[in-house]
Amino acid sequence: MHAFAHRTTRTLALVGAAAAAGLLLSACGTDGGGTSGSDHSGPSAAAPSTATAAAPGPFNDADVMFAQMMIPHHEQALEMAGLAEGRAQDPEVKQLVTAIEQAQDPEIQKMKAWLKGWGRPESAGDGSGGHAMAGMLSDKDMQGLAAVTGRDFDRMFARLMIAHHDGAVAMAEDERRNGRNATAKSLADDVVRTQSAEVTELRKILDRL
Repeated sequence: MHAFAHRTTRTLALVGAAAAAGLLLSACGTDGGGTSGSDHSGPSAAAPSTATAAAPGPFNDADVMFAQMMIPHHEQALEMAGLAEGRAQDPEVKQLVTAIEQAQDPEIQKMKAWLKGWGRPESAGDGSGGHAMAGMLSDKDMQGLAAVTGRDFDRMFARLMIAHHDGAVAMAEDERRNGRNATAKSLADDVVRTQSAEVTELRKILDRL
């Protein structure tokens, strides 16, 4: 009888723990913050992966849109930076190009990992190719930048990158207001801080060129 009672107690304890876990998971799926858009629970704890671990916890539509829009935005900034090779002349422009490349490529990889973990596509699928986003260059702008060298390149690069960064900062500020995922909001903070500082430097460069 003693062994039976021990087994019964252990079984009841396991059932109680499972019920508590179910209540906890249910609570995690709710949103008391009043953020915009639909909220989604984080990746299942039963099937963790290195991709989903990049942005743990709940997320909402604003987080998804932030990543989907910022990826092509960053990719174009890298294309602009790539044009500086053999064209840029000013040392400070070259330094900023290196800083942009070092910061934005890793951020692209992070955001792709988030979307994969969230089960969302990398593109919003609007067919615009990203050109409708704030600060994005047109094909004509990119062709014009590729066609100049030296001080002309430096001036055009600074002017276009200021507008491009301003667009990224506006998108990041939207994420800070409306997003829910802590990791995504932290990156938005980084974008606002870093790119705002780079805009200040670019304006100084443009003033003296």
